[in-house]
Amino acid sequence: MVNVERTELPGVGVRYDFVTGAGARVGVLVHRTGRRELLVYDSRDADSCRAVIRLEPEEAGTLTELLGTSQVSEQLAAMQRIEGLAIDWLTVAESSACAGRTLRDSALRELTGVSVVAVVRGDETIPAPAPDFQLATGDSVVAVGTPEGIAQLFALLQGS
Repeated sequence: MVNVERTELPGVGVRYDFVTGAGARVGVLVHRTGRRELLVYDSRDADSCRAVIRLEPEEAGTLTELLGTSQVSEQLAAMQRIEGLAIDWLTVAESSACAGRTLRDSALRELTGVSVVAVVRGDETIPAPAPDFQLATGDSVVAVGTPEGIAQLFALLQGS
């Protein structure tokens, strides 16, 4: 049996990692919102991902069925959720109307009910950004709110 390493990421979710027989390290990050990311780690740097594939719930279900696995991780993820609260890292896409606009002008909190608690830009983290903070393409927005609000914010930041 493959050894699966489980890492609780407070406020984010749970990450499950394992090493394949061929030596590749892969993982799944189960966000508190229910969203999943498939992680493929860099073979030269165990702390870096070569690829992160974002999976919507129905896509994760399809992959689960294709791989023939059980719903154990789904049940574990449901037990890890804090009722009504979600924290997620969302990327500002080039197609987003928010790119180049301030938090105030974007009205993200008013539209979604979600608070932007930090922004990661390159190697810099901006905690509690002010209303006049200007979002840029590629920024990672750290957001706190309801799972529904996070989903709305994701759509806005993707330009959907």
